[in-house]
Amino acid sequence: MLGILMSIVAGAAMSLQGVINTRLGEKIGLYESNTFVQGTAFLLAIITMFLLGKGNFTDLLHVNKIYWLGGVLGLVITITVMLAIGHLSPTYAISIILISQLLVAAIIDAFALFGSEQIHFGWTKYTGIALMIAGVILFKWKSL
Repeated sequence: MLGILMSIVAGAAMSLQGVINTRLGEKIGLYESNTFVQGTAFLLAIITMFLLGKGNFTDLLHVNKIYWLGGVLGLVITITVMLAIGHLSPTYAISIILISQLLVAAIIDAFALFGSEQIHFGWTKYTGIALMIAGVILFKWKSL
């Protein structure tokens, strides 16, 4: 149940953050707002680490170096979400983002990438993905 609740919170926070960051970027600039957002997150992450952290930074030397790209992807995510929402409506942009997330997650699960457990993809999962894509197309379809 905790996983479901955290997924709902994460989805809501991502949608809110995307719109808020985009509006901030319209006022102060795309890269300036990204710097503010990432800087605020960095400061809060440090505080949270000191209060709740139990790990060890020296363990970074013993992990696959591809896992170091999380910060780079954070930058890519923030900038591209802001640009997408700025050029599309929030609903349309987030719908496409969600489909992209689902497709990439499905590839990760199907091929057991990054240490994930392999999950079999049958016709029901493919149908679900197709229905999501169809839903976005129907949502964007201009009525006559």
